Amino acid sequence: MRIGEIARLAGVSTRAVRHYHHIGLLPEPPRLGNGYREYALRDAVLLVRVRRLTELGLSLDEVRDVLADDAGRELVEVLEELDEDLARQETEVRARRERLAELLERAREGRLPAEGPVSPELAALFADMARVSAGRAGPEPRMAALDRELLVLMDSSFTGEDGTRMVAAMRDAVASPEAMERAYDLYARLDELEGADADDPRVGPAASLLVELLPDEVAERVAGAGPGARGAGGGFEGAFLAEFSPAQAEVVRRALRLAAERVGPARDTGRAGEAGRRAEGTDRVPDAGRAGRAEGERAEDGR
Repeated sequence: MRIGEIARLAGVSTRAVRHYHHIGLLPEPPRLGNGYREYALRDAVLLVRVRRLTELGLSLDEVRDVLADDAGRELVEVLEELDEDLARQETEVRARRERLAELLERAREGRLPAEGPVSPELAALFADMARVSAGRAGPEPRMAALDRELLVLMDSSFTGEDGTRMVAAMRDAVASPEAMERAYDLYARLDELEGADADDPRVGPAASLLVELLPDEVAERVAGAGPGARGAGGGFEGAFLAEFSPAQAEVVRRALRLAAERVGPARDTGRAGEAGRRAEGTDRVPDAGRAGRAEGERAEDGR
């Protein structure tokens, strides 16, 4: 068979056949006197096997390992790994489709927030905010819209269970109508500080209200990413405060300091407990080692 014939028979392109020759995956057959390669049936069988393995998702390096393993052990291991990988992908696709279905339902009902698409948890929080805002006199505070933008950033930056837990904590903190009203009172206070200086006497009460509304889990996260901190939290803070007047920015900075003071003792206690557990484990290891060596020495003496 010529290269075009074996390619058609195996269901691949002639370019693929030449590439397999080039990388040593498919042995190159001898050439005839006219310079053409002459392929045998076993070449076609090998080429079909290569095609089937690549269709399963194996890389060419993995295909080479499988072909080199006559006992088939490599193939079993590769296929098991591939099956696990496909199972993970299947789970991820299923989760994405479930989220898409929720977003599609909200969009069809006109309930998708302007900041969307966002996670279902954040969409529910925005719906709660919209209900409270609709019942208040006058336009919505500008600070409420800025807060939603920050929440969208948080929602996209914290992945998996971490992001879900953070948004759920925020929603729980304002779950009652009274708490949500207090949040909108804070938004209104911050709007009133537009253009004010950092030493405005209204800064302190607003900062106290902000830290009261901040759940412990979120407070611990933002306290660790407060002024001067490095990482994602510092980026959030910089982007958020860039939109603020000096007084509004001071409210947030002061609230971060108050949050750090509130969650600091609990965090230090947790670290101390962890250090104690590590120390106990370190103390026990040498004792166990000495006991084992002593037992071994007694056994050796018995021989």
